[in-house]
Amino acid sequence: MKFAFLGDICGRAGRRAVRECIPRIRRLYGVDLILGNAENSAGGMGVTPEIADELLDAGIQVLTSGNHIWQKREIYDYLNRTPELLRPYNYPHGAPGRGWGLFPTGGGGEFLVVNLQGRVFMPPVDCPFQAMEALLGEDIEKESPKIRIVDLHAEATSEKIAMGWFLDGRVSVVLGTHTHVQTADERILPEGTGYITDVGMSGSVNSVLGMKKEGAIRRFVTGLPERLEPAKKNVVVMGIVFEVDESTGKCKHIERFQMSEEEVRKV
Repeated sequence: MKFAFLGDICGRAGRRAVRECIPRIRRLYGVDLILGNAENSAGGMGVTPEIADELLDAGIQVLTSGNHIWQKREIYDYLNRTPELLRPYNYPHGAPGRGWGLFPTGGGGEFLVVNLQGRVFMPPVDCPFQAMEALLGEDIEKESPKIRIVDLHAEATSEKIAMGWFLDGRVSVVLGTHTHVQTADERILPEGTGYITDVGMSGSVNSVLGMKKEGAIRRFVTGLPERLEPAKKNVVVMGIVFEVDESTGKCKHIERFQMSEEEVRKV
């Protein structure tokens, strides 16, 4: 099966670009299912029920998130009733929503998606390595499908790379989100797990991580608080496409892409 995963969707411009690019991604790469990270989709920070519904209606099957998922309080109840939107699995017990889910492939099978959050330079959460070990070792190993996709929302490249090696051969793909900077290290690890440190973002590239550069620069220059707003121009959808062998769960191919709205409009 072929999947696409779209990098952190940033603000209204990122959502618009994703809607426009999804049909071309399907045609160009022949993907069966599309996933994406939605934690920055509401004004650059958080996600609302209306926006989550908008992205799901646009053709994304599963939405992951990260540390900003709690920014909009109205999302709490939505998380409890909408399995297609995940929050990081390694939050303490009792947090709204779920951190993993089983979803239909469309051909009678299922695939597993797990959302984790890193701990290095991030808000304190439970250990993502131990959480993943418990999930695979005890909770779902016997009934888990072969196709297993892990989104590690983390800051440190070392933590993401370590998770890739930790899960090599036990999941199909480990992909990183959060930094909004697409890395050039996509590969298949020795035991068959596809890996990339960060898939990038869906937002303005003439920005600072999707936010207007002027405000971000003032933050660095003055050291003072500054309200950040999503940038709206020169928007690019970044992501990865990967193919998984349904019988073994091993990744057969992985590649990154960047697609601008201008490219789509020219076709």
